[in-house]
Amino acid sequence: MKSLIRRAVFTGFLTLICCAASAQQITPVIAVDRGPNTAEQQQKHYVVMVSLDGFRYDYPKKYGAKHILAIGAKGASAPDGMIPSYPSLTFPNHYTLVTGLYPEHHGIVANSFYDPDRKQTYSMRDSKAVTDGSWYGGVPLWSLAEKQGMRSACFFWPGSEAEIAGERPSYYLHFDNKVDDNKRIDQVMAWLKLPADQRPHFITLYYSDVDHAGHEHGPNSPQVAEAVKHVDELVGRLEKELDGLHLPIDLIVVADHGMERVQGDWITLDKYVSLNDFPTVGSLLYPPNEADAERIYKKLRAADAGFLVYRRAQVPAELHYNSNPREGDPVIIAKGPTMIRANPPPADRPDYLPVGEHGYNPYEMTSMRAIFFAEGPDIRPRSTVKPFENINVFPLVVRILGLESPKVDGSLNVLSGILDASLSDEAQR
Repeated sequence: MKSLIRRAVFTGFLTLICCAASAQQITPVIAVDRGPNTAEQQQKHYVVMVSLDGFRYDYPKKYGAKHILAIGAKGASAPDGMIPSYPSLTFPNHYTLVTGLYPEHHGIVANSFYDPDRKQTYSMRDSKAVTDGSWYGGVPLWSLAEKQGMRSACFFWPGSEAEIAGERPSYYLHFDNKVDDNKRIDQVMAWLKLPADQRPHFITLYYSDVDHAGHEHGPNSPQVAEAVKHVDELVGRLEKELDGLHLPIDLIVVADHGMERVQGDWITLDKYVSLNDFPTVGSLLYPPNEADAERIYKKLRAADAGFLVYRRAQVPAELHYNSNPREGDPVIIAKGPTMIRANPPPADRPDYLPVGEHGYNPYEMTSMRAIFFAEGPDIRPRSTVKPFENINVFPLVVRILGLESPKVDGSLNVLSGILDASLSDEAQR
């Protein structure tokens, strides 16, 4: 049975938690009446998972992110980065982090794509699609927690605005990137100051500053350095305030992907073959039949123009991008940090070329790797891990929260070494 959704605007802490006052208005929080945490779940630990969009794995040392580095020194880190799923884009990888599934298995195969069966297009800029749970496969962490009587909250995260697997977070917000960065932390702290029966045990928090700076100015720019400093200070403030609660909270700081400087101009595929008679989204191609797919494949393969082209079933297995019709067929993969599109924009639309970009093959381009840092009562101090696929974050969080997990692509074995001895021993049984 679907939950009854109760929409309310919470003014500061007074209305939300009835234990403090604030004259400042914060963005509307949507509360879903799920009842209290069960008695069993109230005894569990907490996870606050922070995403710093576009925060490349080497930025902490490159730009001196002292607070983030301190988390790694006290807890766990992946010094050489966490490997995003292909394509190394925002929506596919955020959703992979919370489902433990590769994009072709959870269905969000790009930021925007076409579904040949539905004959509809999903776009991260289309609020109707973003909030329609039928687009999303898998069971995200907030839905998993809610199903098992544990309350959850999302201060932004791709998918968190939709009802997925029959559930929503107990508390969530519609995405609005204009919300003040510090007020986001205020809200997280307000949630954690709720009475135990209402307090969410799994919370997400999201910042996009570093990604925006990377796109506009490139990864080696002073603007990225400034954005890194800004979000690092936010993480430092969050960590300090979490410590002051004296609750068993594990803080996990991740990113969805890295960033690379774009080389050259746009590569436009219709220069090599006509693509006018069927849907295209970005560089994704959806010809209507096998004959057209094969014709386009042969034409593009002969072009030798800075990209690889595969029939979908022949995409290299390591990319896990060869079985979902939403991926298109043929599949185009950039050889380097270039921008590829099926068709040029309309004449009345600016032909914008970003300075920095991502989405590339993370196994060929280490600059696509993201950060991973964690600390808390369930994290082994001063532990490190070699580069690992981000599908493995989900089983780590599931273990910390003590939830029953569905079958996923990730494995707890990959990150069991960073868990406290008691949880790590359980993982080996």
